[in-house]
Amino acid sequence: MRLQTNIQLKKQTENPINYHSKMVLLGSCFSENIGAKFDFYKFQVLQNPFGILFHPRAIEKFIYQVVSEKVFTDNDIFFKNERWHCFDVHSTMSSSNKETLLYNLNSGIKSTYLALKNASHCIITFGTAWIYRFSETDEIVANCHKIPQKKFAKELLSVNQISESIQNIISFLTSINPEITVIFTISPVRHLKDGFVENSQSKAHLIAAINVISKDKNIFYFPSYEIMMDELRDYRFYGEDMIHPNQIGIQYIWEKFINTWFFEETIPIMHEIEVIQKAILHKPFNENSEKHQAFLENLEGKKRKIQERFPFIYF
Repeated sequence: MRLQTNIQLKKQTENPINYHSKMVLLGSCFSENIGAKFDFYKFQVLQNPFGILFHPRAIEKFIYQVVSEKVFTDNDIFFKNERWHCFDVHSTMSSSNKETLLYNLNSGIKSTYLALKNASHCIITFGTAWIYRFSETDEIVANCHKIPQKKFAKELLSVNQISESIQNIISFLTSINPEITVIFTISPVRHLKDGFVENSQSKAHLIAAINVISKDKNIFYFPSYEIMMDELRDYRFYGEDMIHPNQIGIQYIWEKFINTWFFEETIPIMHEIEVIQKAILHKPFNENSEKHQAFLENLEGKKRKIQERFPFIYF
């Protein structure tokens, strides 16, 4: 008896991921969930240096700023509610100190430029096709920073507009790294504040636009959204808000991604690192006991063994 429908995923043979891969993850909060997995297993990854970016236009603008090596100045930031903000970044970047914000913005541009120039993979997650345009400047923003909604016009990007953004993203990335592999995915997080029908419209526009582009060389689509909607059709895979995937749902999609994109030889190394990571979190009954000291010595040996093979890994 079959109790679920399964999406048939093809094993990727073009530039699969291993411990020598260098990755940049950008986009919606789901990229943070997967980024946390990459961090746990000690892959070489840069994740959302400007914080969560939800829609294609915000990601397109960010990548353009990176490849053009933009320098942020006072003209790019504003003061509101006792903090300095920038419309191009998530509110987690905001600061009570103007110089701190500018330093973090410009440092983020530099670190991302270097990461993208040397990246083997860029994984981009779109969350929504809804955008907000600041009425005073007619600029599309990445984050509204709790400014009253009446100061923004809300719009739904068309399939053609999203396709144009994706083409621009690819063009910008390949201008500094012609061999980069780009993996697009749609966040399974439902943006229900936009409305149920509006969320469905948004996801449909994103999927339609990506499916046109994913036929190009080195451009791929991973169906995170479809796995959540079609394989995990049950609220037990959601968090308490019934909107975000819970840890079981995230783990399920992560394992699907591993089976699709990872070198087979990489998986045993991941298991070794998982053993080390869990051992690091182990809390002994008696820190001074001979048994615990032997445990620590054995753990250090396992760390050295990994670090001899992969010097960039630190625990």
